[in-house]
Amino acid sequence: MAGFPFSAVVGQDQLRLALILCAVHPGIGGVLVRGEKGTAKSTVVRALTALLPAVDDAGVTRPARLVELPVGATEDRVIGSIDLEKVLRDGERAFQPGLLAAAHQGVLYVDEVNLLHDHLVDVLLDAAAMGRVHVERDGISHSHAAKFVLVGTMNPEEGELRPQLLDRFGLAVDVSASRDVDVRMEVVRRRLDYERDPQAFARRYAPADQELAAEILSARNKLDGVELSNRELRRIASLCASFDVDGMRADLVLARTATAHAAWRGGSEVTEEDVRVAAELTLPHRRRRDPFDEPGLDQQQLDDAMDRADEDARAGEPEPPENPEGGEPDGGESDGGEPDDGGPDDDGPDDDGPQDDPDGPGGGVRATDRPSAPPSSAFKAKLLEVPGVGEGAPGRRSRSTSTRGRVVRSTTDRGHGLHLTSTVFAAAESQIARGRTVGRLRLAPADLRGAIREGREGNLIVFVVDASGSMAARDRLSAVTGAVVSLLRDAYQRRDKVAVITVRGREAELVLPPTSSVDIAVRRLQSMRTGGKSPLAEGFLRAREVILRERLRDPQRRALMVALTDGRATGGKDALHRARVAAHLLADASVASIVVDCETGLVRLGLAAELARELRGGCVRLAELSAQQVAGVVRAAA
Repeated sequence: MAGFPFSAVVGQDQLRLALILCAVHPGIGGVLVRGEKGTAKSTVVRALTALLPAVDDAGVTRPARLVELPVGATEDRVIGSIDLEKVLRDGERAFQPGLLAAAHQGVLYVDEVNLLHDHLVDVLLDAAAMGRVHVERDGISHSHAAKFVLVGTMNPEEGELRPQLLDRFGLAVDVSASRDVDVRMEVVRRRLDYERDPQAFARRYAPADQELAAEILSARNKLDGVELSNRELRRIASLCASFDVDGMRADLVLARTATAHAAWRGGSEVTEEDVRVAAELTLPHRRRRDPFDEPGLDQQQLDDAMDRADEDARAGEPEPPENPEGGEPDGGESDGGEPDDGGPDDDGPDDDGPQDDPDGPGGGVRATDRPSAPPSSAFKAKLLEVPGVGEGAPGRRSRSTSTRGRVVRSTTDRGHGLHLTSTVFAAAESQIARGRTVGRLRLAPADLRGAIREGREGNLIVFVVDASGSMAARDRLSAVTGAVVSLLRDAYQRRDKVAVITVRGREAELVLPPTSSVDIAVRRLQSMRTGGKSPLAEGFLRAREVILRERLRDPQRRALMVALTDGRATGGKDALHRARVAAHLLADASVASIVVDCETGLVRLGLAAELARELRGGCVRLAELSAQQVAGVVRAAA
């Protein structure tokens, strides 16, 4: 069946432009496409392949390939490995190329790239940036060309890429469905026409696609002739400095993208407009310093940065040594201060204060409906682990068997890769029986031994946050939310799924179902309401329900419950006894747990520690999570 034509895609102009620029200059480093489901991300990427120039492969001309990399791919499958079949059959050491070799001069497409192993993302981005793959493993030294357009798509609701990996993508585009009725109608109409007769639909747009393909090839041929003047290079450097990006990768990618855009529009030199277009594609994802920073680029901030960059560009001459006055600080003040956030602080101090809450009678804040205090920043998460060795999803928290990691033993089963030493030892025992006296080792399939590797897994972290009146003192709640944010940041870095349950009043509320998007958890936490009684029993039962349901959906992902409370259960009749019973039920369900004791003051009841004993888990004081006391590891007790 014919693919959906690139030129038939309605809207998504920025995405289409980013893909075209990477097709013109693969050295840009690929495109990361972020967007909600159903926004034609995959359709546009697959359609791009038909526009790429034909490939000369060993004297045979063939169309460029689209190679799709599955989320569960191993490193051997991606970069290639030793050809075991040839080794065992012919006794020759040979290399079997992987998906990167197959994608040469084509498109390498990774759907759900945010769910891919971090080390594989590094491999892909290194290959995309260098245009070659170097393999040094299993006694083999091999190198081959791997020039391709790398495209990764992701739904941010399913988890973000870490900032250090975001930076490795050349360009990033956020896509969303249009809210214009006419545009949505046209999208549906074209899709229905395509499904009714794909061949006829493809023929209708073939001339437009052929014209695009010719323009891409022409731009590639012009690329080396495009001039990047010192003035525009200074503009690029000034822009990157204004946005305070890390390192020099942003400057290089911005320069390549601006050059590709100039070639694409048929120009012979890079202009200010080329730089602006490149900045809109290059800088947004590089502004994220923290996992919970919002992605994107404010247009006013870009305008201001472009104005400052224009001053810098005019202040510097193309040949500085011939004109010493070119470096005088005409626009230097813009380099000495922070970018303007939008003028003087005219919002006043009332934005954060609770005194204007209209909910309470008489205009005050009711004790059962206080806004959450802003989180304290004096916390850094300790490592909380699930005990034992699991077989869970890839991550960086608890011990697990893994497709990568250190080899701990061999097995007669397939395992994770070849355990070479055990294989040789197994074969050595049979050499006399096989009639070998000299020459190469005689191997048989029964000699093969697999490697058992131990690595780290991601877990499901269920936070139970006590938001009751006894916890609602502003300083204490600020400390609690600060601790939770630090633990959420840790969960983000260790590739966990998280869920957040708050207990207050008469019930436990699941404010965030299990998700990999922990930045959503932070936003929900910051809007949390506090006050009232503390129904801890309901919180523990709700956590048990969530964990057992997730075990059915994702049985290999082990769970860890983290409860932040002072232990003072007050919700309902005989609240403390019911909380202990609920804690016992959680322990019986083999749920690992840790209680963060938030009790303060001179008189301490020690109720949180009692609940930890019922949970058969660990207990740590809130103060022990502070940045000054992060040494050591807290392991959840079995």
